Amino acid sequence: MSDLKKRMDEQFEAFVFDAIQKKDIDLFRQEFLEFHPYDQAKFYVKQEKDVRILINSYLTPAEMAELFHNIDVEEQEDILHDMEPAYAADMLAEMYADDAVDVLNELQKDQVVSYLTIMDNEAAQEIKDLLHYEEKTAGSIMTTEFVSISANQTVRNAMKILKTEAPDAETIYYLYVTDDEERLVGVISLRDLIISDEDKLISEAMNDRVVSVSVSEDQENVAKMMKDYDFLALPVVDFQRHLLGIITVDDIIDVMEEEASDDYSKLAGVPEIDSSDYSSISAARKRLPWLIILLFLGMFTASLIGRFESALSQLSILAVFIPLIAGMAGNTGTQALAVAVRGIATGDIGQTGTFRILKKEIGTGIIVGLICGILVMITVNVWQHNFALGLLVGISIFLTVTVSTFAGAVVPLVMHRFKIDPAVASGPFITTINDIISILIYFGLATFLMNYLI
Repeated sequence: MSDLKKRMDEQFEAFVFDAIQKKDIDLFRQEFLEFHPYDQAKFYVKQEKDVRILINSYLTPAEMAELFHNIDVEEQEDILHDMEPAYAADMLAEMYADDAVDVLNELQKDQVVSYLTIMDNEAAQEIKDLLHYEEKTAGSIMTTEFVSISANQTVRNAMKILKTEAPDAETIYYLYVTDDEERLVGVISLRDLIISDEDKLISEAMNDRVVSVSVSEDQENVAKMMKDYDFLALPVVDFQRHLLGIITVDDIIDVMEEEASDDYSKLAGVPEIDSSDYSSISAARKRLPWLIILLFLGMFTASLIGRFESALSQLSILAVFIPLIAGMAGNTGTQALAVAVRGIATGDIGQTGTFRILKKEIGTGIIVGLICGILVMITVNVWQHNFALGLLVGISIFLTVTVSTFAGAVVPLVMHRFKIDPAVASGPFITTINDIISILIYFGLATFLMNYLI
């Protein structure tokens, strides 16, 4: 944060807090409402419960709705509980329906029912219509506050409708055109509407090649489409192309953040990273399943080493290089995994891209493995004065790096092909699998070359 911005924030907070201390409502509103809702939210969440309750009494539900939208999800529930139920319900009714749904989805069902019961009927029904859509689908993140016009209207009539409905719409950069049965038939931008002749029919001015998504489409696919087309909004339709709502770019930014966090947690072998309920018991419960699986895979790795006990007893120096071999396998496998998962997440890997990335990763593995293998072979030979041992470790590194790189790339690609989230091929999982592969390669070669090693 720049020094200027920091000073402005401190000055803002000082003025506002002084108005609160004096209980001067007019002064508070004059200072507080002058700032962006994001800055208002930052100030609001810092305050104690009694101060927040006082601020609630100074702001209308509509003003609080603007502020509340900028509060982190983890804090919204506690803040909502501190409000008077009627005030909270009115505030939720003033929010855009999709934002209100995001808040209510974090609450218990009885709390949701309570707020919907005391809420304005029209707003409550609008929220109920969105609540029944499955989470993480286009339907769950769309808003119903948009402007639609008829194809057989004139531009003049469309402008009148726009002026009437714009105050309640989430965005007016695009106007969606429907037929008599409310089916989506086209789209017209605000700019095209403004520059068109007033007597021209919308059907003549619109673009009938409109891109839309199904209401059941996964939110991650919607985010990719928004990114690919650089849209500010995207219409949502049912299977008969009835226009149900729109998804705006601010909602997609939230989706991208959520999906990135989800993928990161899976890559770390943690089902969900959430600081809001991060007690030791809940954290352990979430992490234990993966860790237990990895524990048994580790025990299997240990049993594999036990099967080569005779080789170790004949040449104990072999044990020295086990961490080196296993570490290289895990590192290279994780690198290839990250490349593959990122390619899938960004949509860069399609039908033709799968073969291309596998070819690239195999080539990378061979080059890296060859260079590392030669370096290790020379180092071990100089260190131990044993050419055969250096050759064993060098060849093991070469094969291990090549195979582990291939495994790290192919596992998420296969999962993606079978409609499984590739992020579950997490770093710890790939590392453990590659440990097993590296042990088999290393001790298999050691057994084969034992006569030359002793």
